[in-house]
Amino acid sequence: MPDDYTVACYYFPNYHVDPRNEAQHGPGWTEWELVKRAEPCFEGHRQPRVPAWGYEDESDPAVMAKKIDAASRHGIDAFIFDWYWYDDGPFLARGLEEGFLNAPNSDRLRFGIMWANHNWMDVHPAKRKCAAPLLYPGAVTPATFDAMTDHIVHQYFAHPSYWAIGGRPYFSVYELYRLIEGLGGVEATRVALERFREKTCAAGFPGLHLNAVVWGVRVLPSETAIADPAQMVAHLGFDSVTSYVWVHHVPLSDFPRTAYSHVLEESVAQWRQSQAQFGVPYHPNVTMGWDSSPRTVQSDVFDGSGYPFSATLDGNTPAAFKEALARARQFLEPRPASERILTINAWNEWTEGSYLEPDTLHGMAYLEAVRDVFATAR
Repeated sequence: MPDDYTVACYYFPNYHVDPRNEAQHGPGWTEWELVKRAEPCFEGHRQPRVPAWGYEDESDPAVMAKKIDAASRHGIDAFIFDWYWYDDGPFLARGLEEGFLNAPNSDRLRFGIMWANHNWMDVHPAKRKCAAPLLYPGAVTPATFDAMTDHIVHQYFAHPSYWAIGGRPYFSVYELYRLIEGLGGVEATRVALERFREKTCAAGFPGLHLNAVVWGVRVLPSETAIADPAQMVAHLGFDSVTSYVWVHHVPLSDFPRTAYSHVLEESVAQWRQSQAQFGVPYHPNVTMGWDSSPRTVQSDVFDGSGYPFSATLDGNTPAAFKEALARARQFLEPRPASERILTINAWNEWTEGSYLEPDTLHGMAYLEAVRDVFATAR
């Protein structure tokens, strides 16, 4: 239909047991432990957030099937999994490979991957004004990239539910700087990406849709901003750009609360700027919320001294989120249907306060906001 939109929601898969986490934090650990132990850090601060479905294991196909059903019934077209692969192999893959791919209703929702190639720092939890230990470097060697892309083409692209744009499988890169750093420079990166395209075509696809996540504000301790992302996107041959979260673009200037309405207006301006800046389609992002305090040592003073001791988004009610979605739909409306793509942060970033999954306060209200704005556009 000419008025179709694609709503793609980021999915953070740290809510299942992974051997790396167990080695660091102990047997059975998942990030639910931080969600459970969160405490109010200032007057009126709502913590802990309690999931209405309980502290479920996303690697269980039955659990994932419930998520797929809720997402598809409320106007979400795809999960974009935050996906990790380091020089010593994959991390946090069971939510996708055991949960989603084995869910009996996986045909109801498409999935894509965003390679979250940032340094993995131990901020689970983080101590105030202490450098977070580096556990897994995000930059990988050309040999690792080659093995990783083989896995992606054969394990994911071949799945009938994989998200494709114009028949070309979607693959997103979170941090361009790390990509280039690991592969040995800009030209070597261009060659590696071209080889990835060739693999995809050899597997029977008409091409590969490469997407770059770009931002100007550093959030995580390891993140590095590229001075001229538009030039880099063009030179490396990316097909589109998007954003992961509003706070990558708009500083939360009022501590401990910054108004959601203010950040929305700044984000809409950023959408327009990005649309004009890049020579490829820009997919805007709508963020449900921001509160990274569950990732802090709860006995430390919450003082705005840097991530995750950072300001929160205030006033991100379901109605305010619905308004943000409506602004995004209006922004996308003039484009052809193939470019009417929105990313949402996030399905389940519980420890950063941005999630659509139902909680015990608002229930399904955030999902209902997506349905009200976008499901009628089908």
